[in-house]
Amino acid sequence: MSDAQLRADIVEIGRRLWLRGFVASNDGNISVRIGDDRLLMTPTGVSKGFMTPDMMVITDMDGTLVSGAPGRRPSSEMKMHLVAYRERPDVKAVVHAHPPLATGFAVAGIPLDRAVLAEVVTTLGSVPIAEYATPSTEELPEAVRPFVRAHDGMLLANHGALTLGSDLYSAYYKMETIEHFARISLVARQLGRENLLSREEVDRLQGLRDRYGIRSPAPICFDEREVEGSSRTAVDCQAVVAPETPGGRLVPDTSVGRGAGSDVSVGTDGTIQLTYAQLTTLIDEAVRLVTESLGLNR
Repeated sequence: MSDAQLRADIVEIGRRLWLRGFVASNDGNISVRIGDDRLLMTPTGVSKGFMTPDMMVITDMDGTLVSGAPGRRPSSEMKMHLVAYRERPDVKAVVHAHPPLATGFAVAGIPLDRAVLAEVVTTLGSVPIAEYATPSTEELPEAVRPFVRAHDGMLLANHGALTLGSDLYSAYYKMETIEHFARISLVARQLGRENLLSREEVDRLQGLRDRYGIRSPAPICFDEREVEGSSRTAVDCQAVVAPETPGGRLVPDTSVGRGAGSDVSVGTDGTIQLTYAQLTTLIDEAVRLVTESLGLNR
């Protein structure tokens, strides 16, 4: 693809990020590999919704500016892009943005790793959270390094999201998928329940990757914590939360509704989970009923 077309594609993707509200002000950055040792990327200090092709800069794989319009400098967060290209030779483009709902999950410390959408399982597997790191410092690439080896999409704690792809649009569409997944997950949790895909069903979906030629940097694996989201680092596989239910495909789980006003939480294994306040209320009610039945309140 020509240099002119790649510049035009970055402009268009920046415009889409801005129109969808995935970035505000000068947020976000986009890059694409244009050779074995060169990257074309967005400059620092520009709104992604109002870029022009001539604004882009070219760097080497160490982040050194090679060419660009006078006064234009590479994105201040290019180190995060560089580690993705170094760790994953198959990656040709990187997109970083702050999609509001996905970033909300990142701020809350909740990974998007529950097996609820077949499309997400087959394409991204899971979306983990990289530990918090100060933006534009060496901490940031080190925080994402363990995850880029196994994931094409990840949340950045208290920051945003990062997606990788075989081309610019592939990386961008994964950002759309993460935000769409976050929106659906939030609605389901507000409604008080999620129907999780069983491990057996997830195994079926993993088989579809080969059938339909869906490339993935790592296989899916199962997180042993089936109710709460996982916070462990999965460097060699895409860990998803899926209950083991032989013969079943969907398993109801209302534990996610605890923060949405639900009265009682029922886990995937049938256990009932109560808060301390709920437990004491039940005990008080039981004592009242026993007292009344024995006539002790007269």
